[in-house]
Amino acid sequence: MRKKKTHILGWILLLGSTITICSFLFIIIFHLFSQGLPVLSWEFLFGHPKEGLTKGGIFPAIIGTILLTLITTVFAVPFGICCAIYLNEYAGESRLTGIIRASIRNLSGIPSIIYGLFGLALFVQSMRLGTSLLSAGLTLGLLSLPYIITTTEEALKRVPNSTREAALAIGSTQFESIRDFVIPQAMPGIITGIVLTIARVAGETAPILFTGVAFYITGVPGSVKQEFMALPYHLYMLSTQHQSIETVRPLAYGTVTVLILIILMMNMVAFYIRQKFRENE
Repeated sequence: MRKKKTHILGWILLLGSTITICSFLFIIIFHLFSQGLPVLSWEFLFGHPKEGLTKGGIFPAIIGTILLTLITTVFAVPFGICCAIYLNEYAGESRLTGIIRASIRNLSGIPSIIYGLFGLALFVQSMRLGTSLLSAGLTLGLLSLPYIITTTEEALKRVPNSTREAALAIGSTQFESIRDFVIPQAMPGIITGIVLTIARVAGETAPILFTGVAFYITGVPGSVKQEFMALPYHLYMLSTQHQSIETVRPLAYGTVTVLILIILMMNMVAFYIRQKFRENE
C-alpha cells in the first residue's frame, strides 16, 4: 500500500512539473508569436536591411544562417558518424576508449563561447581563413561533433548484437554487417540526433561572434571567405546593442519568430524521418 502511494505521489509530482514547464514555455512562445507574426511579410522575409537596420528585411541573415548550417553539417556529420562507428563497433572496451568517451562528453559541456575563442585562434588566425563563413561553420562543426558522436553511438548500441552475429554467420565481413544491417537499423536515431543537433547549433551566437558574423551587410555572401549575417546575432544586436532599441523591437520579434519557425521545421523533419524509418523496419 505504501509503495502504491509513493508511486502515485511520484506520478503526480512528475505530471505537475511537466505541466508547469510546458505552461511557461507556452506563455513565452505565445508572447513571441503574438508580437512577431504581425511583422512577417514578403518584404521582411526577402528584403535587405536598410537605414541602420531600422527598416527592411532579414533575407541576408536567413541565407547566412542556412549556409552556416550547411557548412556545419558537411564538416561535422561524416566525422561524427565515423567516430561513433569506430568507438562502438571496432574499438572495444578498454581504458583508452573510456578516456575518449569521457573526453567527448566533457567537450559537450564546454560553454559555446570557448569554442568561439578556439575557432578564432585556430581557423581565423592560425589557418588564416579570416573572419568568414567558413571559419564560423568549422567552429560550429567542432561544437556539434560531441553531440553527434554521442547520439550516433547510443543509436548503434540499441541495435541487438544478434543482428551482427546473424550477419557474420551468413558470411558478411564486419564492415558489410555494419553497412548493410547495423546502420540501417540505427538510422532513425542517428538522423534524429543529427537534425536536433544542427537545429541547436543554428541558434548559437557566441561561437560565430568571433569568427565571421557581421552586424550589417547589404547582400548575401558570395563566397565562404566573406563575412555574413545570421539570425541569432542579428536578434542579439537588435535586442541589446542597437541605438534605437524601441524602434527596432518589432523587427526583433519578427526575427525571433523566423528563427523559432526554422528550428521547429528542423525538429519536424527529424520526427518525420524517424517515423518513416520506423515504418520501413
